[in-house]
Amino acid sequence: MKYQGKDYTALWREGDQIRFIDQRRLPFTFEVYTARTVDDIAFAIKDMIVRGAPAIGAAAAYGMAVNSHDPQRAAQLLEATRPTAHDLFYAVRYMSHALNKGEDPFIAADQYVEELLRRCQKIGENGAQLVSDGTRILTHCNAGALATVDHGTALAVLREAHRQDKKMYVYADETRPRLQGLLTAWELFHEGIPFSLIADNAAGYYMQQGDIDFVIVGADRIAKNGDVANKIGTYEKAIVAHHNEIPFYVAAPENTFDPALLQGTQIAIEERFGNEIREVHGARIMPDWVPVKNPAFDVTPHHLISGYITENGIRKTWQ
Repeated sequence: MKYQGKDYTALWREGDQIRFIDQRRLPFTFEVYTARTVDDIAFAIKDMIVRGAPAIGAAAAYGMAVNSHDPQRAAQLLEATRPTAHDLFYAVRYMSHALNKGEDPFIAADQYVEELLRRCQKIGENGAQLVSDGTRILTHCNAGALATVDHGTALAVLREAHRQDKKMYVYADETRPRLQGLLTAWELFHEGIPFSLIADNAAGYYMQQGDIDFVIVGADRIAKNGDVANKIGTYEKAIVAHHNEIPFYVAAPENTFDPALLQGTQIAIEERFGNEIREVHGARIMPDWVPVKNPAFDVTPHHLISGYITENGIRKTWQ
């Protein structure tokens, strides 16, 4: 991804240190968080310095590498950070297998990230065929380079279409309560892709008005039957899109698929801190006595999904 004329990735390795773009600070300031231990990396995942299932998986791979002398502790610590995203658990298993074979831990983690980047680039190439000149697209949450190390999943499709000089316009949901839509806006702005940030509750209005040609989102976990766990609010967007006969696509690498879960009702949904709702970028917007609930994800049933954009092509069904 580009920022002020330079190319960055969401996280990268420098020797035995892992550096992250601190997504808590964007879009107002650009800061880098340095992790030296698995505890630092677990904090980065839990506190959402790094976000997005694929990027969390990459962070977990490096967490296993920096604590390769005690992989069992590293695995337990990392798996306790975010329960919904499948990529995290996939990365821990990948690294555990590599360490058991005696592979160099940092080389194994680098290879994991390189494969992730290849998958995301192919997602973009495969999905770009859905975009034609004048296409108007709705996104929810951030499924861009910040969420996937580079390229993105949903935004990889838009990046590749933009690279092919296809004209498009993006409506980016703000995505309360953590406002990940601002991260999407930040990426689109620096890529030069035209967009507007909209309130979550405005998405239905624009679909009803005929201003949206298709919706594209990422995924944190996909059950065997194709049900998708993604950022809270995704299910609502899918229902409104279905009602208005608007295609609804999910872009995700194949390792987001969890064959152990038969359907979406089996996916563990993370409940996060109440202050994420009571505060916006550190500013209080309601008093402490207001009771809140804060599920981080919801599940979209497979029958509401028009297709799955993966590194292996566009699939109409997951099975």
